[in-house]
Amino acid sequence: MELAFVLVKSKMGHEMEVMNALLKIDGVKEAMGTYGQYDVFVKVQVETRSEVEKIITKEIRKIPNVISTTTLPVIPGQGKK
Repeated sequence: MELAFVLVKSKMGHEMEVMNALLKIDGVKEAMGTYGQYDVFVKVQVETRSEVEKIITKEIRKIPNVISTTTLPVIPGQGKK
């Protein structure tokens, strides 16, 4: 199982519509609004690394009003209590 967190920056005033679109994507487990440099914090969990890449490049980045993304792939076996 592959896990990644994606930080999404959206156009001002479009945060909720971006978040709603993110939540419709298979593999997106959570999406939460944040304050600061990024507008939405997204948890992506799928079977393979290539699925993570596909979700980010073919789906998340193509959502209207998404300006940029930063992906944080999780290192397997590190962390989590």
